[in-house]
Amino acid sequence: MKYLILIFIIFLNSTALLSQNIVVKVIDENSKAPISYAAIKVDEFHGSISNEEGFFTLNTENVDVVTISCLGYKTKTLSINDIKANNNIISLEEAINELDTVFISNKLPNTDSIMSRVRRHLNDNYDFSLNSYSIFYRETTYLDFKNLDFNVEKASDLKKRDLEMVNSSLDSLSRAIMDNKTLNFLDFKGKLISKDNTRSKLGVIKATKLIDRKNDFTIDDVQERAQKLVYKYLDTTKTYKLKTGLFKIEDSLYLKSDENEKQIEKNEYQIEDLNSKSRSLLNYAEIYEKSFFVNILNADLYEYSLANTTSYNGELIYIVNYKPRRSKANYTGKLYITDDDYAISKLDFQYAKNRHGEKLNLRLILGIKFIENLHHGTLIFEKNSNNRYQPKYLKQDEGNYFYVSRDFKLIKNSISKSKVSFSFKIEGDIRNKEELLFINTEKITLNAYDNFKQAKVVPYQLLNKFDATIWQNEETIEPLEEMKLFDRSIKDN
Repeated sequence: MKYLILIFIIFLNSTALLSQNIVVKVIDENSKAPISYAAIKVDEFHGSISNEEGFFTLNTENVDVVTISCLGYKTKTLSINDIKANNNIISLEEAINELDTVFISNKLPNTDSIMSRVRRHLNDNYDFSLNSYSIFYRETTYLDFKNLDFNVEKASDLKKRDLEMVNSSLDSLSRAIMDNKTLNFLDFKGKLISKDNTRSKLGVIKATKLIDRKNDFTIDDVQERAQKLVYKYLDTTKTYKLKTGLFKIEDSLYLKSDENEKQIEKNEYQIEDLNSKSRSLLNYAEIYEKSFFVNILNADLYEYSLANTTSYNGELIYIVNYKPRRSKANYTGKLYITDDDYAISKLDFQYAKNRHGEKLNLRLILGIKFIENLHHGTLIFEKNSNNRYQPKYLKQDEGNYFYVSRDFKLIKNSISKSKVSFSFKIEGDIRNKEELLFINTEKITLNAYDNFKQAKVVPYQLLNKFDATIWQNEETIEPLEEMKLFDRSIKDN
């Protein structure tokens, strides 16, 4: 009986803990559409941001009121009871009439004047050196194979039946891969210590990986699986020369597997890799020569036009459109510029029409084609107590088309020199979305940076099903619906 009571008490405590978290949605009062990237403040130093679908998680413990603010909307402060009474929905009113009459009656400055002041005040408005950022990072990877074609064309040592079987196995592999799109998520929380735009250190508090292990493919994985299917039908007691096109890859390929050589994969991330990911994303928002941010403000590359005005916390905001002026400029988007200090509080970007990133087309020569055809994102800044602007949320979404066509020959190292010729063709799209939430920012000394020791690895929790309790009571980015619905536990069993 005592054990039953103890279990019951533990259950009540865990239920109470979970009940401290509520998922809240921010919507437009008129259209009822979700509002993305609304700033959520619970006190001076803590807060979050609504995700692309308008949701955020609120830990109600020790929180009395919440302030919600967003570009173009009136700022709203609500109690926890008010939010719960409205079914965890917060509606924001457009700030059409919030601007003072002086903004309406006075003549607005021209676009060139606005942009000139933005450039002149850059160093006054932003400070990226020697900062300690408390961050939450999420990476979402999508891999969609549009075309997979594997085929053994010739095989001196294979009987007709074996040849049919290996091609049938390759067809089955193609269908299985194309029917299961690769989707995985990497989350981690930690402290990013930044010295300047090239040097940083990272300490990770917690990390997770949400993945379908049976359908986690890369292009190299697909090629390796196809090759292994072919190897199964060959003489594993012999060695082979492997050739692809004009290149001889290996002189002595031994097909017999050695179970003793198999290594157990550790659930660990290399912290330097995670540091590089967060560092690269932070670079988009930083001010230095030829940085992404500075290039967008380069009048030789881009032309600007004043599209509209809006407000944020009662302050006038200029909305400036930009588009390429020169062929070297690739992006179009919007700049949201404050009237009082001419700081960019938000920047949206995407590829302009007929623009793209890196491109490689050697399809006819080497059977390779690659093009970066998608790149868009959002940078959001907030003003700190020192009247400087610091990053609050950064997002970029990159997409690439790829095509790989390969012909292979396996030549047996024997007198007969029998050959197996097989080919594979892979075509598809890979997309990678990165998000970085800045929970808190503090200035540090050079000595503090030098004394910070970055570990080599950090263990991560491997998941095959979304679990809301993993990050409960943490300041994170609320997962999108695609992540909440992720469940590969049935397939893995």
